[in-house]
Amino acid sequence: MIKIDTLFSTILPLLRGAGELKMAIYVRCPKCKSEYTIKHKSCPRCGTPRPVRGSFRILVSHNYRSVKKLISGINLTQAKELETKLKQLVINNEYGINESKIPFSVFFEEKYLPYSREKKSYKREESLYRLWIKPVLKDKPLASISPLDIEKIKKSILEAGRSPRTAEYALSVIRHAFYKARDWGLFSGGNPVSRVKMPKKDNRRVRFLTREEAKALLDELKKRSIQVYEMAFLSLYTGMRFGEIANLTWQDIDFKNGIINIKDPKNNTTRQAYITENIREILQGRYNREKPTKTSKSVFKNSDGKNVFKIIRVFKMAVDAVGLNKDISDPRDKVVFHTLRHTFASWLAIQGTPIYTIKELLGHKSLTMTERYSHLIPDAKREAVEKLGKSQSKE
Repeated sequence: MIKIDTLFSTILPLLRGAGELKMAIYVRCPKCKSEYTIKHKSCPRCGTPRPVRGSFRILVSHNYRSVKKLISGINLTQAKELETKLKQLVINNEYGINESKIPFSVFFEEKYLPYSREKKSYKREESLYRLWIKPVLKDKPLASISPLDIEKIKKSILEAGRSPRTAEYALSVIRHAFYKARDWGLFSGGNPVSRVKMPKKDNRRVRFLTREEAKALLDELKKRSIQVYEMAFLSLYTGMRFGEIANLTWQDIDFKNGIINIKDPKNNTTRQAYITENIREILQGRYNREKPTKTSKSVFKNSDGKNVFKIIRVFKMAVDAVGLNKDISDPRDKVVFHTLRHTFASWLAIQGTPIYTIKELLGHKSLTMTERYSHLIPDAKREAVEKLGKSQSKE
């Protein structure tokens, strides 16, 4: 009978330089010859009971490659014993990571990007990596990347005329990548980004539309595209983001109770918007025109029937036609689709809506994000003092 130590010595060389390790034991069906994992008690293909002795295939896979090793002449108990021993090595981190030789590009492309593929920010992270991060860090091993390298990335972004926010975002991506490398056992040093000062600039939008400007913009949009007009109207009078409007389905519209359910928003917390008479007229009219069936779910669609993903061209043309961005150079003062959401909040503040109510309607996580509108709220403190002063003068 083959000793486990002998079997183990055939597997151990495969583990050198491995990062996250995965293992599985496969058994070969004696009848149909298909392979399946030992978690099945019988062959999923033909139903033959799993053999207790025969040829077991040990699969070892890690970051860079997968290796299958066929071990014959052992029983199931020995195969499980071998798997347990390998797993223990992983737990103890004893299988020989050579972090000094792992290039950043290999780690980021083969490990980090597949991990981040399900994130909403995936496309942005991939773009930042391709344009700014990779040219500097490319073949540098993880362990040799220094704060100076990170500074070079920040400098290249700013010198190219990109905003401080772009540089901050790129550095945040690198910082998170190093944290994940540490979690996965591929890196054990200090995070080089932690020693680099993040570029900061207040790029919050401060401009909002007057009632006259909003009407002029909506009228222009209505001439160019009914759909873009309706999406803009919805943002202006509910505060919904473009992505939230684009992802709306008819199941989210509750005409009976006058509610729009906003699912999977930016902060991942479902909230509600409220259907006013004007919004009801728009949504009901769209429903009557579209006559949606059980299979047609999206409220707003492109000509090909797919979800709307951008309306930049039509919206920009309307803004230019009305002249809202004429002679304006500061990006914070330029009118974009998000200005409609900002206008919604500003109008609420001007009419005296409590800041906490505005926070809930916008779906902000904290009051800090909503406080930018506080200066527009009528000053109750001044009003109270002036009222007191008037009462004293009458005495």
